[in-house]
Amino acid sequence: MAARIEAGSGDAQVAFGEGLPLAFIAGPCVIESERHVHFLADALKERLGRFVFKASFDKANRSSIHSYRGPGLHEGLRILSGVRRRGFPVLADIHEPAQAEPVAEVVDILQIPAFLCRQTDLLLEAGRTGRVVNIKKGQFVAPKDIVRAAEKVASTGNTQILLTERGSCFGYNNLVVDMRGLRMMRESGFPVIFDATHSVQLPGAGGDRSEGQPEYIETLARAAVAAGIEGVFFEVHEAPERALSDGANAVRLEDAGPLVRRLRTIDALVKSATFLSGGPSSSPVTS
Repeated sequence: MAARIEAGSGDAQVAFGEGLPLAFIAGPCVIESERHVHFLADALKERLGRFVFKASFDKANRSSIHSYRGPGLHEGLRILSGVRRRGFPVLADIHEPAQAEPVAEVVDILQIPAFLCRQTDLLLEAGRTGRVVNIKKGQFVAPKDIVRAAEKVASTGNTQILLTERGSCFGYNNLVVDMRGLRMMRESGFPVIFDATHSVQLPGAGGDRSEGQPEYIETLARAAVAAGIEGVFFEVHEAPERALSDGANAVRLEDAGPLVRRLRTIDALVKSATFLSGGPSSSPVTS
């Protein structure tokens, strides 16, 4: 059974765990401005209700040296602290061990980027903060093997761990999601999150940037929720065509509410007693 993991407090608290209602992590790929961050936080609260707000202060793994990375650690944390003071649980990436402690003072969840999921020192420092640690499964890591990264965090005494699937490399400039992997990851005992937007990314397909196939976001998210996961992660922007990072695979803000409502309907069915017991009758269907 997946452990119960909580982020935030009071009426805004978001809980991840087996049997609990589907939880959501959402926000822009990167902090574009202080005004934009607060605008999206408010807009998403109106559409989603409780959720964890996600934004990166630095995108240290952009395809091109010329790509926008964000405001940086100090300014980014100042902006995110303002969001958290308003009651939103907050998640942000860290890329270096030295970032773990200062970021943990501001956010509720530290996220380990997929490309860094095997970086032992980063995982250990994240674990030592005592904060919830969300580990994104690397595109190069088999589903069963991501538990090794979780074990590194847990070795610090911190078992507040989430595991996130974001697709696996399939040839060049393409990702696929094997839905069997979600069950394999859940066997670790940690709550599993599905990253619905990075999973439709086409890495490097745009030359100096990634492309995406946002038309498949809901298809994959529905399948993942039907598989019995604990949460869904997606990046959102009011105008993806103008986003400074990852707009090609973001959910448009106006579509976020309807998407979440449909996913919650599927989740409620999957977690219903009737569904789990196989229905009102255990007799096999015959023709």
